[in-house]
Amino acid sequence: MRELSFQDKYKIIGSQDSSYEGLFVTAVKTTGIFCRPSCRARKPKVENVIFFDSPKLALQHGFRPCKICRPMEKLDETPRVIQEIVAELHQNPFLRIKDEDLRQRGIDPSMIRRWFKKHHKLTFHTYQRMLRINTAYQRINSGSRVIDSAFESGFDSISGFNDRYRSVFGESPTSPEKKNVLNIIRFTTTLGPMFACASDAGLCLLEFTDRRMLETEFIDLSKRLNAIILPGDNPYLEQVQSELEEYFNGKRKKFTIPLHTPGTKFQNAVWKILLEIPYGETRSYQEQAALLGNVKAARAVASANGHNRITIIIPCHRVIGSDGSLVGYGGGLYRKKWLLDFEQENK
Repeated sequence: MRELSFQDKYKIIGSQDSSYEGLFVTAVKTTGIFCRPSCRARKPKVENVIFFDSPKLALQHGFRPCKICRPMEKLDETPRVIQEIVAELHQNPFLRIKDEDLRQRGIDPSMIRRWFKKHHKLTFHTYQRMLRINTAYQRINSGSRVIDSAFESGFDSISGFNDRYRSVFGESPTSPEKKNVLNIIRFTTTLGPMFACASDAGLCLLEFTDRRMLETEFIDLSKRLNAIILPGDNPYLEQVQSELEEYFNGKRKKFTIPLHTPGTKFQNAVWKILLEIPYGETRSYQEQAALLGNVKAARAVASANGHNRITIIIPCHRVIGSDGSLVGYGGGLYRKKWLLDFEQENK
């Protein structure tokens, strides 16, 4: 991926394209303000523009952050009011927050609905129901009676609970062969929002929310683990957020979170050697294939890299073409370049 020229950057601003987030910020000499590449404010005249590689550099040169695009905040960060509501629900998953409850708190229910539909692909009330069902599942799995879990979940009847449970799991709560549950969380990072999924064995998915193959990965992961993906709490989800924050702050070069990587024997062999690429270094697909004992397997190695579900931690961004080109990356080439540059700077 070639370096963006001044002309390239000027063409990008005004298009509201978020795919260039993290590569540069736009400072305007006449206003003293700097913006994200995707800011929706009116495009400034070319003679008034200065580009900086980071918000920090723009601040050092005396510019202040735009109040429209808020370039000092993480992209698509969850609004504080929603963070507080989600935290409340996770502390008390059997709580039911209705539209009237939101209005009493001074919150517009339509804002909550739009945000959940956009970022979680489901309604706020569906999110609450999924959380309640997940908690009921965990209690039943731990030995609680179905009837107790049903009424604690806020259901008025055991039949209503059974119907809801069956609609989620495809089986009754008393089925002897229960499906597994993978807990999922959405959180924001320097390079944009991410989804993380974890089982009882470890982290099994970490992807940017705009990855094109994300839905396919969810389906494949659910099939391989005979699992349903539901919102819920899991210690590995807390750990991945903490370790990623340290990584993006330049304070972590190696991750310690346990990983759960269902896949073929060959895929897991490829993912294992990915984990061996040192921080701040790169390898080619051919070098990976050679390490596996088959230099002609570069294409198969590239395919296995593409099926890696745990980005950054299993560092497929450190694999480049034999000619030094960045080639493909599921999170977007701009993110791959950012990660490689970032690791070089902090090596």
